[in-house]
Order: sequence, then structure tokens, then C-alpha cells
Amino acid sequence: MLQPDRLVVAPEVADALADGRPVVALESTLISHGLPYPQNVEVATASEAAVRGSGAVPATVAMKDGRLLVGLGTDDLEALATAPAGSVRKVSRHSLAEGAAAGGWSATTVSATMIASRAAGIRVFSTGGIGGVHRGALDGPSPSFDISADLDELARTPVAVVCAGPKAILDVPRTLEYLETSGVPVLVLGEDEMPFFWARRSGIPAPMTVPDVAAAARVVAAQAALGLDAGIVLCNPVPAADALPDGYVREIVARAIADAEAAGIHGPATTPWLLARVAEITAGASVKANIALIVDNARVGGRLAVELARA
Repeated sequence: MLQPDRLVVAPEVADALADGRPVVALESTLISHGLPYPQNVEVATASEAAVRGSGAVPATVAMKDGRLLVGLGTDDLEALATAPAGSVRKVSRHSLAEGAAAGGWSATTVSATMIASRAAGIRVFSTGGIGGVHRGALDGPSPSFDISADLDELARTPVAVVCAGPKAILDVPRTLEYLETSGVPVLVLGEDEMPFFWARRSGIPAPMTVPDVAAAARVVAAQAALGLDAGIVLCNPVPAADALPDGYVREIVARAIADAEAAGIHGPATTPWLLARVAEITAGASVKANIALIVDNARVGGRLAVELARA
């Protein structure tokens, strides 16, 4: 159990939770590790504004000096956004204790943000995309078993995660199989196919489709009423105006993966390398789509939280 002195909930967030008003958690990794300054703080601010525009209270999560902060002020966002390279740790479930012991700032990934959300009593968390089973992780004579901690966190932590699905550089079908085996419902908003992160459709059938946010909220509420402890993934396709063509995304992902293999990129360096390579190949169009989906997921997360608060 998280000790009370390890959790600091901002007054606005605490008041909203005490009153039963909707709150949406947001991660901080995109601020410290995802985008350059000032784009990082602009996207973080826009995401918080999107949550507020939907009628909910935003709660960006980070760790400082061993305490999980749920709800960051403007100065905190600026501090994370302008911190010297390498000075902010990136923490997941397995590295939370290390980050807490080390002190200073740590940015929370999906799994760490879910842990903080649950501890604070927040039911909805919006992010860009979740991790998953990496391509090749289960193949060949020496499988790497490179599987994101996000998936096991979703299996054990009852928080609804709004995202654009698993990142397109991952093995999406096997990620879905892993989530199904773990008892995690995956819903797709308004489409019969999984989104492909930068594209709206992947050619992979959606495990479950919901027509609107209200229908998604009914599933989330039913999951809680049944006493099921797993989270739920609500996949919100990237806005059409910013989406890249479906077939084009498949082509550039395959090209980036081939380039990574040729360059000998492996392990934790793979994901950031691939994302940077895709941005290079698309001349920045993937970054534009990424920013659009982050902000739109925050908007949808706000709407989901509002619906759940009404139930």
C-alpha cells in the first residue's frame, strides 16, 4: 500500500475528487522525454486545456523527491520541460522505487501514471499510445521477450486508459492477444478496426467497437460493478485532419524497422530510434499527427470522465 506521505494531490484535484467531479490523469514523460522545448510544454498545456474543455479537471502526474505528484502547477510543467537532458528520470513500475530513492524529478510512464491514478482515486487516464509486444519479441531461436510493462499494469490496475492504441512500431496483433489473455478489454471508438497510431485504421479487426464515449463509459462502469480489477483500453483514432494514410504508415513502419535492424539497434533504444526515424521519413508529419492525437485523447478522456461522474 502506498504510504500517504508518498502521494501529493494538488488542491484543485483533491477538491474535485472529494466532490465526485470528473478528473483525468495525464503522464509527464512526453514533457521530459517526448518533445523538445517549448513544444513539450505547449502540448502539455494544450492537453490540460482539452480536459478542461470537456468539463473535467486535469491532473498531470510526475515524481519529485520521492513523492508522486498528482496535478502539476505551471512552474512544475516548466521545470520538467526545461530540465537539462538526462536530469529527469523516466520511471515505470519497476523503476519507481529507484526514482524515489534517487530524489529529484522523475517523469511517469503509462504504468507509473496508472499507479498514481489508482492511489489518488482517478478513474481515467489519457495518453498518446500504449506500449506492447515488440516485433520479434517472441520469434526466432533467441526471443527477447521485450514486452512493455504497460500491459501487465493494465491487467492489475483498474484505470481506463484513453489512447490511440499500441504504437504502430509494435506487434499490434500479439499485443491484443496478450491483453485478451490478461483480461483487459480493448474498445475502439467509432471504428471496426484498430487504429494504427498515426493512421486511423490498421487492417486489424477491433476486439470491441463502441459508437460513442457514452457507450464506452457504460462498459467501464460495468467492469467496475463486476469487481474486475483490470484496466480498460479505449482506442481513439487520430483526428482525420491530421491522420497519415493507412497504407503509407504500414510502409514507413516497415522501412524504419528494416533501418533499425541494419543499424544494429536493439533493446530500450529501439522505440525512440524508430519514432525518430519515422519522423525523419515523414518530414515531421508523424510528429504533427502524434501531437494531434495526444490532445484529442485528452479531450476524449475528459468526456469519458464526465460520463462516469454522471453514472
